Amino acid sequence: MSWLKEAAGGAAPPKYKDDPNELTEKDPSIPNRYVTNKPANRPFLAYAEYRAQQERLHNEWLKKKKAHDEAIARGEDPGPLEPDPTAVQEVGLGAVLKFLLFALLFTALAGKFVTGSYTWDYDAKWMQLKNWMPRNDRLFSVEYLAKFNGEDPGKPIYLSIDGEVYDVTKGAAYQKGGSYHILAGREGARAFATGCFREHMTHDTRGLDEEERKGLEHWKQFYRDHKTYRYVGRLALPPIDPTKPIPEHCDPKKAELDRERLRKEAEEIRRKRQEELKAKAGRKEL
Repeated sequence: MSWLKEAAGGAAPPKYKDDPNELTEKDPSIPNRYVTNKPANRPFLAYAEYRAQQERLHNEWLKKKKAHDEAIARGEDPGPLEPDPTAVQEVGLGAVLKFLLFALLFTALAGKFVTGSYTWDYDAKWMQLKNWMPRNDRLFSVEYLAKFNGEDPGKPIYLSIDGEVYDVTKGAAYQKGGSYHILAGREGARAFATGCFREHMTHDTRGLDEEERKGLEHWKQFYRDHKTYRYVGRLALPPIDPTKPIPEHCDPKKAELDRERLRKEAEEIRRKRQEELKAKAGRKEL
């Protein structure tokens, strides 16, 4: 029952003492004291040995420096003085850039090994080389743009969306006979918004509802961010005649809904205009 006595605060166990035969190493922090070479002490002993070696090398260098300075004082040419081997080496800009280069190279090779892509399948806009190159803002007329419609094999294929002209030559769908060949060499902002590619090949975006405008912005962003298609310039769009009727949707049901929506919007505009006129007339009477 001795354990019960100790648990209740009985006699303390005997104090641990190292075997005197194992006290072979000098304590680096307390003079005239020896410690054992057990694993817990080895890091401290190794560091003390390192410090002693550094101090010895530094003292040897000081002697060489003194001899070097004395030789110069005597008018002799002792040659260049070797640097202090114990001096702390500062990390320069070159070393930092070298480290970053190796880190980038290692990351790219690891990505190629793991995912098959040097960029780890990361394909953001800024990873595309074309977005780092100066933009070539050529100005196209409607007639000149029409020459890049895929009919001439020696010319690229261009299309325009809301005045932004893109080179889509690498897209098979824009080639002659392709499903999107109707877009080649033409402006079709409204068609991108409504999906009426035969009826709405125009930049007239009057009367588009909110969903259709969002669709147009989606397609514009699609071409801006595309890995293959390249921005080449802008199209000089002719002005829209405000008296000309708004193009009707190719779907009769959607066309009827658009007419009803536009009618309500026109009525709301007239109502607000009448209220403004009445308010102005009331202020004049006052």
